[in-house]
Amino acid sequence: MDFEEIYREYFKEVYLFIKSLSYDESIAEEITQEVFFKALKSIEKFDGSKDIRAWLYTIAKNTYFSHYKKKKRQIDSDVVEESNMGVQIVKHLMNEEDAFTVHQFLHSMNEPYKEVFSLRTFGELPFEKIGHLFGKSAGWARVTYYRARKKIIEYMEEMGHERG
Repeated sequence: MDFEEIYREYFKEVYLFIKSLSYDESIAEEITQEVFFKALKSIEKFDGSKDIRAWLYTIAKNTYFSHYKKKKRQIDSDVVEESNMGVQIVKHLMNEEDAFTVHQFLHSMNEPYKEVFSLRTFGELPFEKIGHLFGKSAGWARVTYYRARKKIIEYMEEMGHERG
């Protein structure tokens, strides 16, 4: 499979994946270009031991997060601790089957959990803004978000046991 084919076949998929992380078309385009540039440079390192899609998604995720970090140098400790816990969710979202399950479960969640989780994870809004949207405090938004995420992680673990 030559690089041209890989590019044609996966460009849109990688772009949509980044767009789902960044919610910004121009950032998604910029990062997707960068992903394929990096992939081209390291294609000889790709040994075919894992699926090419998974390989591209890994590059995409890393590229997005380093872009995100550059953009948000002023990350507070709150976000750092959160990103560690959020890694579990990102892992689930990286896996197509799991991503579907997460979105399905999210869809069935009660408000305000569903909206708070979405605003935080996909919209990357700070807790202050989320709280403000609901006419509540940042603390309320934070607690609601952590509860929602805990429910999703527990649900994914249950699903994992059922599948396993």
